[in-house]
Amino acid sequence: MRRSKLFVKTRRENPTDEEARNAQLLIRAGYIHKEMAGVYSYFTLGKIVIDKISQIIREEMDAIGGNEVLMSTLQNKELWQASGRWDDKQVDNWFKSRLISGVEVGLGFTHEEPLTSGLRNFVASYQDLPIYAYQIQTKFRNELRAKSGLLRGREFLMKDLYSYSRSEQEHKIFYEKSAEAYLKIYRRLGFDDGIIFRTFASGGVFSKFSDEFQLVTPIGEDTIYIDREKNIAINKEVCTDEVLDSLGLNKTALEEVRAVEIGNIFTLGSKYSDAMGLFFTDKEGQKQSIVMGCYGIGVSRLMGLIAEHFADDLGLVWPKSVSPYSVYLISLGNAADVIEAADKIYKRLTDAGVGVIYDDRGGASAGEKLADADLMGIPMRLVISQKTLQENVYEIKDRTSKEVKLVSESDLIATLEK
Repeated sequence: MRRSKLFVKTRRENPTDEEARNAQLLIRAGYIHKEMAGVYSYFTLGKIVIDKISQIIREEMDAIGGNEVLMSTLQNKELWQASGRWDDKQVDNWFKSRLISGVEVGLGFTHEEPLTSGLRNFVASYQDLPIYAYQIQTKFRNELRAKSGLLRGREFLMKDLYSYSRSEQEHKIFYEKSAEAYLKIYRRLGFDDGIIFRTFASGGVFSKFSDEFQLVTPIGEDTIYIDREKNIAINKEVCTDEVLDSLGLNKTALEEVRAVEIGNIFTLGSKYSDAMGLFFTDKEGQKQSIVMGCYGIGVSRLMGLIAEHFADDLGLVWPKSVSPYSVYLISLGNAADVIEAADKIYKRLTDAGVGVIYDDRGGASAGEKLADADLMGIPMRLVISQKTLQENVYEIKDRTSKEVKLVSESDLIATLEK
């Protein structure tokens, strides 16, 4: 992509109406646009990043037997009344509206009820189970405070998977597979194992208890207590003597840290399947309840967290797995030989399948181009100038380590791949 053709505009100053650093950086780098508190649009570069995060999640969900679906956003009031969750006293962050006819509808904040209701057309016998259905879809939650950028939005992208099992044992097997898949996802997104902990927590409006996946970071919204020897943690909100005893944890051995939730899994039992009238007939012809689980990952939340967690004082620093491009190519100056050399290497990189942004803007200064390369966080910066041409080399900067090296043309592709 040539920068002169790319739909992006960078800023030098933070937006005055944004408190969260993740959103400040993403807005300044041209990845997102703030519509209102807790609501953001994703422009070209932001769309590429969020699609790459989604694809990593999709691949790991498929690997454990997930089937991708796409449910409706508008929600049928009657379904939620059947489960008791239409009442604002039970769920206090609904967005609700009315059709012209006067019929009340909701905007989906989760999808246990509608998916389970729909499965009545697919499930009758034990042979129809288990089912593991997931989607990556926009959710709406009327958050009281939406001041954390992409970390807590009123409109956000989420992966939610729902499991339907014939027994508690079958459910537990898939539950643990999901936990393992989550850890694989986080590794592929660039996070180290030593900062992510499976955390015992409250289930909120979904279940009594849940497993959260928490990333230890100073920007964390939650307080958790870690047992590093056992590699598990407990959320402060459920850290009672009774719960500690049930988990076999010693309070004096726990380390208190700040963390951000980056995923959660819940055991739902048969609460929603029973309420929606979804049952199956076992081998003996007996009617049985279906055991459910729910597995969520905030995709846009992850984007915000990655942006803030890896950033430095110069701007964003994307892990290679989610960066919109691999190389930011810069031509310094308007000399014909520099432009010719930059055009040549741009074509060579593109032909080799290397994702590259070519900053070919004739009117931008060297300082502007170099600053944008740092701000936008592309993993490798490649500079071509009169100086590099005279020395017959290319200047490469690694955005993560900030290491700058000079390489020959023959070594260029191999160096970038390495």
